[in-house]
Order: sequence, then structure tokens, then C-alpha cells
Amino acid sequence: MTESLDRSCPAPPSRRAVLAGAGAGVLAAAVLPGGAARAAETPLGEYDVVVVGSGAAGMTAALTAAGRGLSVLVVEKAPTFGGSAARSGAGIWLPNNSVILGAGVPDTPQKAAQYLSAVVGPEVPADRQQAFLSNGPRMLDFVMAHSPLRFRFMDGYSDYYPNLPGGLPNGRSIEPDQIDGNVLGAELAHLNPAYMPVPAGMVVFSQDYKWLNLAAVSAKGLAVSTECLARGTKAALRGEKPLTMGQALAAGLRAGLSRAGVPVWLNSPLVDLVQEGGAVTGVVVEKGGVRGTVRARKGVVIGSGGFEHNAAMRAQYQQQPIGTQWSVGAKENTGDGIRAGQRAGAALALMEDAWWGPSIPLPGEPYFCLAERTLPGGLIVNGAGTRFVNEAAPYSDVVHVMYEKDRAATGSHIPAWLIVDQNYRNKYLFKDILPTLPFPDAWYDAGAARKAWTWDALAGQIGVPAGALRATLGRFNAQAWNGADPDFHRGDTAYDHYYTDPNVTPNSCLAPVWAPPFYAFRIVPGDLGTKGGIVTDARARALRADGSVIRGLWAAGNASAAVMGHSYAGAGSTIGPAMTFGYVAANDIADA
Repeated sequence: MTESLDRSCPAPPSRRAVLAGAGAGVLAAAVLPGGAARAAETPLGEYDVVVVGSGAAGMTAALTAAGRGLSVLVVEKAPTFGGSAARSGAGIWLPNNSVILGAGVPDTPQKAAQYLSAVVGPEVPADRQQAFLSNGPRMLDFVMAHSPLRFRFMDGYSDYYPNLPGGLPNGRSIEPDQIDGNVLGAELAHLNPAYMPVPAGMVVFSQDYKWLNLAAVSAKGLAVSTECLARGTKAALRGEKPLTMGQALAAGLRAGLSRAGVPVWLNSPLVDLVQEGGAVTGVVVEKGGVRGTVRARKGVVIGSGGFEHNAAMRAQYQQQPIGTQWSVGAKENTGDGIRAGQRAGAALALMEDAWWGPSIPLPGEPYFCLAERTLPGGLIVNGAGTRFVNEAAPYSDVVHVMYEKDRAATGSHIPAWLIVDQNYRNKYLFKDILPTLPFPDAWYDAGAARKAWTWDALAGQIGVPAGALRATLGRFNAQAWNGADPDFHRGDTAYDHYYTDPNVTPNSCLAPVWAPPFYAFRIVPGDLGTKGGIVTDARARALRADGSVIRGLWAAGNASAAVMGHSYAGAGSTIGPAMTFGYVAANDIADA
């Protein structure tokens, strides 16, 4: 099962912790009563720390533990390292870090605390919020001191709620600087590929995509495109293998582990945790076809990602309709670490939520929409042919609204439809399709795209009432000419204007939809990964439902319940906390 549209499923769990149902969680298959390992289990070694997962959380934890003088092993299920982080744009949201302060960003600890509290609310304990804010800058400096990674300020990429107290319209996000993949040697072949490969011959940063989208209509867009080509040419002449975004982040962390002598076992999935006397003392893994135990003298850190590709878990915990095939998270993320933690007694929380984003279910892989739904000349409608959301809002919010209104039975909101016209199409990049070029036939064959020469004909193709769609487009166009959206306030914040066209006035978010042919794209609730998992404290220690600590077990990243709660503070709110709590976990182990 990869997708379910069954609306008869029970309501999703509440936002409170989902309690473990497996009792004490002693590993029956690997541990005899009293904790003695079965003779059939092959001893595979002993380390101070075993880290499960080689994504941003896991590799940061391993790098930190090694830097503190501990012996460390990383075990990874996939044949590649980097997890979802390697696939990503690698924005990193970290208030008050040395990179943004050096760039003159007017951040302060007080502003950051005020903003994060306003974004996530009281559901996330204040000490966890503070642990993230205080340790994030230290983590970044540590990573730069112990790896080849350097970072760039994403100037102008606004916090997602810049109008809240402490929000910064110019943003707090950073991204990795360019790295030469040759630093990894043969290990480069094991780097998890990017979700969207950089065009051949170019070196592109996440922040560049804003302008590459506008290369046909903006002098700055053309200049940025030229700069990307120039970087690629320089790198080729130097014999480099240039990496940016998630590829750079994963490669840089892996290079740091290599320098520190930390082994990374690929193709070595976690089977379960080993417990002795109520404490986690190691892991059972499959390595080279052999199931064996690795002892952890000081602790185990679970950084194995979420459960976005586990259909049964999504059906159990999340609202319908949902589809594993709508996620762009690493395909190996099937909740192994979360379930192992649950069997060990850990409480779970936020299991109903994810790092959502409106996505187009293209054949082969979904496309996570950023600029496409924000650029002027487009709008999103539901199954009744009406608008229902600010299309330029933070992507997670758009999907939350889709689900909330779909449950309200006022008309289907899943799928929804992104509608644009030929004027839009002549100006802007769409995914990786250049302006004016036709969309692939496979998009139409898969039902992901539709095309028609009139509004009524388009309504028929997407199954919405023609009269309702005409009325919606008429009202939207009138508002676009005036440059204001009193219905959904598109363009009211700095974030709304990030992925837009500054040449369009009076509102860079809004332009009428009038030039045939018209296009519609199927929009579903995609995600970057799930955000629910093991409940942890401010020291990243795994907790039971009663709040007690499970000795020997820590968790970080998408295997843990997110410090962002049900919200999303800014670009990189996944990776920033993942790395930070990996760092926190390793330091807590070392300090014990």
C-alpha cells in the first residue's frame, strides 16, 4: 500500500503523546531474560556511542561525540549516507549563529526566544525551546571547526511569520557553502543523490532558485544564472566536483567523520535496541547478511528519520487521504528507529503531523511546490472551484488548511488544483521546465496536469463547477489588478513576497489569470518527511509516558517529536533543530 484515499478510517490521534503499547520493550529476539545476548547473535563490536542514521542529526551527533573523545559507530540502513538531508535544499534555521551575526543580521537571544515561543506555542516545553536556541550557535561553530563545512546567509529569505514578535523579515536561515566532492574520495559514490539535481555545468545555491525562476523576466535573474554557470566553469577548470545544498551538507559532515576516524556502516539496518536492567546498552543490526549486536558503553542516539514511507504507520497515525508516494523524504525512512524506541518504552508525540507542502504527484516522484504557487498569475482552487487559502503562505500551513477544510465537508480540498495561464508560463521556470516550453506528455497522462483553452473547458477537465470557477477567476483577477487580496491576504507579509516577481506591481504576488491556454496542476498534501517521533527532553534523552528517562537512549531529527511542534519557524526548521539536538545528545553522553 502506497496511498490510501479511504475516508472511513478512524480520526487521527490527538496531539498529545501517543503512548507506547509494547510494555518494557525488552528485545525478545535478541536478549534472553536477564539481558544475556543469545548465542545466535554475532557480536559485531563495542563502542562508547552507537548512532543510528547518517542524516544531518546522526552525523552531527557522531561528529560531536568523536570530538569529545568518544569512540563512535554510525549504522545506516541505506546503501548511501546523507538521508533526507542530502536530498534537500539544506536551509538551516539557527537564530543568533555566527554566520548571520557576521552578516549584520540584527538578531538577539531575546528576539529569537520571543519569536520561537510565538510560533510553536506552549505545546513544546520552554526548556526544549531554550535548549535549541542556546545550543544551535555552538553546534554550528563546532561543525565548522571539525569539518570542511562553511555556511552562507540566505539574505532576504524571511522568517515564515515575520509579523510575529521577534520575527525577522530578512530572515535567519543559512545554507552550506560550496564543497569539492573530491574531499570524500571514493566515498563520494555513496552520497545519497539530490531530490532535484543541479543543472549540468552549474553551481547553484538554494537562494539562487528564487532568481533562476525569474531569469526570463529579470536582469538580476539573468545575472544569477550567469554567475551559476561561471561557478561551474571555474570548478571544472580546477578539477573539482562541486557540491551545494544538501549534497554539500552531507558530504561535509561525512568528511568530518572520516577525519575523526568514525566508521559508517552502510546497508546495516537497525533491527532493535538491546536493553539490560532497564537501560539501552546497544543495538541489533543486520550487516552483510549477518544479524548481530553492537554494544554501546555510554549510549545510543537514534537519528534514523521519520516514517513517511511506512504506509501502515501513516494509516495508523495520520489523517486521510495520505500517500507515502507523495513524500520526498528518503525512501528508507520507514520509522524503524521510532518503533524501536517505542518498544523500549518511549512515548511518541506529533505522529499525526509532517513537514507538509503542496505537491504535484508527477510520474516517478512528487514535486514539492515552492515558487510555483507563489508567483503572480496563479491561484489554487478546491473541488468546488473556489479559493480557500493564501497560496503564498508557508507551505506547511497550506496543507494544514487543506486537511482542516477537507474534514469540514464544505467541498473536497484534496486534491486541489493550481491554475496558471500562458502569460505565467511564458515568464517563469516551472520545476525544471524552461518558460514557453511544453510540459511533458507524461504529466498529462498521469493526471498531474491539465490544459484547456477556456475556463469552462478547464473546469470540465478538473471536475469542478464551471460557473464557480468563472466566478472565482473573475473575483481573483479583479483583486489582482488592484494589488490586494482581502479574501486571503496574499502579499501581506515579507515571506509572501520571497518567491515572487518584483517587476509585477502593485503586488508582486498577484497577477490576473487571463491568457489562454490555461493549465491546472493536481495538488496533494506532500511532505519533506514526518515530524512525529520519540518524546525527548531538553537534553535529547528519550522519555517514557510518565516523563521518566530511558537510560542509555537519546533521539534527534525526525525520529523525535519536533521542537517546532505543529508549526515551522523558517527555512531550515527541520535541519537546524536536527543538527542541534544531535549535538546536544552527544554532549550529554560525553558529560555523563
